[in-house]
Amino acid sequence: MKIILYKILLSLVILALASICGVGWFFFDKFKTPGTINAPKIVAIPKGFGTMQIGEILARENVISNNMVFAVAAKILPPPQSLKAGEYEFTPGITMREVIEKLKKGDVYKRNFTIAEGLTSYEIVQKLSQIPELKPVTEGAEIPAEGSLLPQTYQYVGGETIDQKIAQMRESMTKILDKEWAGRADNLPFKTKEEAVILASIVEKETGVAAERQRIAGVFINRLRQNIPLQSDPTIIYALTKGQPENKGQGPLGRRLLSKDLEISSPYNTYKMPGLPPGPICNPGAEAIHAALHPEQHAYIYFVADGSGGHVFATTLSEHNRNVENWRDLRRNNKK
Repeated sequence: MKIILYKILLSLVILALASICGVGWFFFDKFKTPGTINAPKIVAIPKGFGTMQIGEILARENVISNNMVFAVAAKILPPPQSLKAGEYEFTPGITMREVIEKLKKGDVYKRNFTIAEGLTSYEIVQKLSQIPELKPVTEGAEIPAEGSLLPQTYQYVGGETIDQKIAQMRESMTKILDKEWAGRADNLPFKTKEEAVILASIVEKETGVAAERQRIAGVFINRLRQNIPLQSDPTIIYALTKGQPENKGQGPLGRRLLSKDLEISSPYNTYKMPGLPPGPICNPGAEAIHAALHPEQHAYIYFVADGSGGHVFATTLSEHNRNVENWRDLRRNNKK
C-alpha cells in the first residue's frame, strides 16, 4: 500500500513539475518572441489603463506576442515603475523586454513643428490649429500678446494642447530675452526688454538676410538717437492688418503698399510717429533679438532694397535718393 501511495505521489510531483516547466517554457517562449509588425507602428496608450489593458492593446496591434505574459513580465521586471500613457513608436523585431522598458521610461514618440521668425501671434495660433494631434485652444482664449512667443522648432506629442505649446513658446521667449538683455550693448536708446522686442520685431520684418540684421538694427538705433522717424513699411502693414494678414501668395495685404497707406492714422505709423511703436509687430526670432541688443555701429540712416533680397545703405538723403531711384529702375526693368 505504501509503495502504491509513493508511486501516486511521485507521479503527481512529476506531473506538477512538468506543468510548471510547461507553463514556464510557454511564458519564456512568448516573452522571447517579438511581435509580428513589419513596419514602424505608432500606438497610443490611454491614461488610466492598467497593465493588462495595455497588454491587450499591444497584442491587438501585434507589437507583442501575448498580453498575459506581458502583464506578468511588466510586474516583475525592473525597474519597479508603472507603464506610462502616451504615443509610442515600435519598430519591427522589438522584444517584449524593450517594449516594457520603453513604456516604463515614458519614451514617447515626439513630433516637431517649426514656427518661422516674423509670424504674428494670430498666424502662430492659426498654424498650431492645423496640427491635428494637438488639442484645440481653450474656447474664448485671447490671442497671445504680440512678441511674446519665440519662433523656433518645438517637439510635441499627441494629446498635448495648443495652450501648452503656447505656454512653452512664451517661456522660451522669456529665457532668450533675459539672456540677451543681460549682455546687451551699452547706451542703447531704450530702457526696457519690451522696447527691445519692439525693435527686434521691426528688424525681423525688414530683412530676411541674417547678415544684415545687426546693420539694419544699427540704422534704427541711429534714427532713435537723432529723433528721426523710423519710417518702416512693415509697421504700416501691421497698422493696416492689425496682425491678421491675408498671406494668400500676394503678401500680407494682398497687394503692394501704396503711398496713401503711409497716411494712416495709427500709433504704428512710424512715418508720422517718432520713436518706437507701442508694441511689437510680430514675434521676432533669437537672432533679431540679438541684433536689436547688439546693433552694428555705423553712420547709416537710410536703406532700401537692392533687388536681390538684401539692401543698400546710405548716410545722406541724397545718396539714399539715388539708391531709391536705382531700385525703381530695376523694378521697372524687371516688369518688361
